[in-house]
Amino acid sequence: MVRVALQGVRFFAFHGFYPEERVLGNHFIVDVDVEFLQQHHFTNDEIAHTVNYEQLYIIVAKHMKQPRKLLETVVQAIIDELKTTYPFVETIRVGLKKLSPPLPGIVEHSFIEITYHKPDDV
Repeated sequence: MVRVALQGVRFFAFHGFYPEERVLGNHFIVDVDVEFLQQHHFTNDEIAHTVNYEQLYIIVAKHMKQPRKLLETVVQAIIDELKTTYPFVETIRVGLKKLSPPLPGIVEHSFIEITYHKPDDV
């Protein structure tokens, strides 16, 4: 298995259930990793034989720019686009942290993570 990941990717975005969250915005951190079976030897030095982490960043950034009420919706949209872009990927894991969520106490971050496993019959 090959694993390609980006961790600790920071964004300022406008996700949140409450209207004021979608106006004021907040800081977020995204972790994304994908796993796939190696189909080619990497001695040929071709990016087409792997997952381009620059493309991972572009996909994540695109969805972080689209305000959503639920963090789960953001994460699912990222996963869905990664599945389409890289159909050979076996596992996709995306975690999204909202720093200092608007709660009555001191909370470092809230966290949502979704893991996708490609079905065996695909």
